Amino acid sequence: MRDLLVAAAIGVAFGWTLERAGLGDPPKLAGQFYLRDFTVLKVMMSALVTAMLGAFWLDRLGVVDLGKVYVPETVLLPQLVGGLVFGFGFVLSGLCPGTSCVALASGRGEGAATVLGLLVGMLLMGLAFPSLEAFYGATPIGAMTLPRLTGLPYGVVVAGITVACVGLLAAIGRWEARR
Repeated sequence: MRDLLVAAAIGVAFGWTLERAGLGDPPKLAGQFYLRDFTVLKVMMSALVTAMLGAFWLDRLGVVDLGKVYVPETVLLPQLVGGLVFGFGFVLSGLCPGTSCVALASGRGEGAATVLGLLVGMLLMGLAFPSLEAFYGATPIGAMTLPRLTGLPYGVVVAGITVACVGLLAAIGRWEARR
């Protein structure tokens, strides 16, 4: 029960943060696709780097054992198709699953429509799964991580991603200042 309460608190805090950043507003999210508003990229990149560095250092300090963290198997073709469906839905509604929940909680109709679409999509996928099961398991390549893919040590990958993200955030800041 304690774990569920902690998870719920983290979810509420994340949703509140997304709403405060304006990410429950479909036009703001769509602005990312038109290169007008980089809020989504800045928030998500900051969250990615924060979580990655936190996990890296907690592992190094012995607080967390990342070797015990489950990494799901990569199944290339079905995940590629799923990514395309996800991206199409994101562009169509202007919301992703997380931001659609934020929009719904904020009383936006777009959020309600997107959450309804997500639920209907899950139901249809569940009903169609027996006929898609062979495709679902096609092209497995194991648990893929960037260190495994590149052959680089975990710390080097973390440092490279951090430098790239900080550089991109700085470049976005300069570009926005010029605009």
